[in-house]
Formats: sequence, structure tokens, C-alpha cells
Amino acid sequence: MNIPNHIVLFPDGNRRWAKQKGMASLDGHLAGEKKFDDFLRWCKNKGVKIITVFGFSTENWNRAPEEVDYLMKLLEKYLGQGIDSFNKEGVKVKIIGQKEKLPESLKKVIEKVEDSTKNNNEFHLNLAVSYGGKWDILNAVKNILKEGIAPEKIDEGLIDDYLSTAGLANPDLIIRAGGEMRLSNFVLWQAAYSELYFSQKLWPDFTEQDLDAAIDEFDRRQRRFGK
Repeated sequence: MNIPNHIVLFPDGNRRWAKQKGMASLDGHLAGEKKFDDFLRWCKNKGVKIITVFGFSTENWNRAPEEVDYLMKLLEKYLGQGIDSFNKEGVKVKIIGQKEKLPESLKKVIEKVEDSTKNNNEFHLNLAVSYGGKWDILNAVKNILKEGIAPEKIDEGLIDDYLSTAGLANPDLIIRAGGEMRLSNFVLWQAAYSELYFSQKLWPDFTEQDLDAAIDEFDRRQRRFGK
């Protein structure tokens, strides 16, 4: 079977899942966070090498302050408590996005987990926090201009080198749970030739069998890259 090297995940539908069960929306986020550890394990066991996860977008800052605060604390707790597990499993963790916008306590935990896992090489986890695809491209262009690189020297490869995912292969497969069918301003440049798979399952209900179905579908597709 052709296993994707790099999977992008949209763990969508946490709030809708909670609403269906008569629970608070914040409880849906907690259920989604617990499901994420399972997903990482499934992917690693199947031979996937890189996971990029839609954690918190640039647009999510417009949500209710109490929800934003809860999500920031949930991320901080997840990363802080996960360091030992990441190292045990050989997972290198990188946070991509506008780190300068994040709470100071979260930034300290991010620095700690990135430094602690920087030499791990069995599996790579990109967690997108305050990230947007348009921001990523714009930020790359700004940094290229700051370095005074001549326009004639700017090509796709150079822009790749200035994106937040620099040094990593582009995504092979994008999986979006929750029934929505859009990219929502996520890894727009990197996803140019990614295969897209949309699941109707709300993220907390997503199973290993659902992941298998996505990989099976990926295996059946012919990736021509425009040829």
C-alpha cells in the first residue's frame, strides 16, 4: 500500500459534537484533544512520517474570549504534559504560526517542547497555532524582501524555504473531519498537489477505521502532478 509520508489533519466538529450530546462546547474541545493522541499513534504505526495539524487559526481569534482562553490553556497543558511521551516516541514537535500573539505561558512551554524534542527524528508533528495559509505566504515574502533578494532570484523553491514548513516535504494527503469541504486558509501553498479527503465524522468520533478508509482512498488515486 502507498502510505502518505505527510498528512495534514483538520480535527473539525468538536463543538458540534458537544452540542449533539447536550454538553458545553468547551467539553467538545477536550474530547477532540484526547482523540488526537490516538490519531498520532495510528499514523506513526502505519508508517506516516509527518503530521501537520490545524490547531488554532488566525481567524479563530475572533471567537468568544472565554473559548480562546480555554483553547490556549488546553494547548499549553497538552504540550507541557506531552514532552516525556514525545521523546519516548521519537517525535519532533514544531509549532507553526504567529507565536508572538500567544500568551507568555504558552510561549514558554512551546520553547521548552521544541528544544526538548529537536533531535528526535522518528516522527514530525507540526502543530499550527495562530496560523493562516495567507499569513504564511505573506510572511515568507516579507522575509525575502528584508534580506534584499533580487526578484529574478525568487522562485518556488526559495519561497518553500521561507515558509513555516521549510525543510519538510509537502503534504500528500489532507484529511478533514466534520463534514466541511474546504481548506479554510490552511497550508494553501503547500497543498497545491495534495490529495483531499473529507470525512462526515465529527472529530471526537473519528476512528482508526476512518483513517484506514482515507489511506485506502489515497492508495487508489493516481497522482499525476499535472503530467
